[in-house]
Amino acid sequence: MAIDYFKHCVLEYGAYAQVHEEHDNSMAARTGGAIAMRPTGNVQGGYWFYSLNTGRMLNRKNWTELPMPAPT
Repeated sequence: MAIDYFKHCVLEYGAYAQVHEEHDNSMAARTGGAIAMRPTGNVQGGYWFYSLNTGRMLNRKNWTELPMPAPT
């Protein structure tokens, strides 16, 4: 598999993002805060994220990168 810059080099390590979760028509959260870790290396261009809600690693292909929140 060849590395595609536009799929595998999208996020920097440590970037803050809202990862999109699978959802239905309920009031459950559709995104969650996470920190970008590294590309998964698959053809679709997914990334590994560290979830700020659960503390687990997530493999996601849909996210929205946001500026890092200011410390409180």
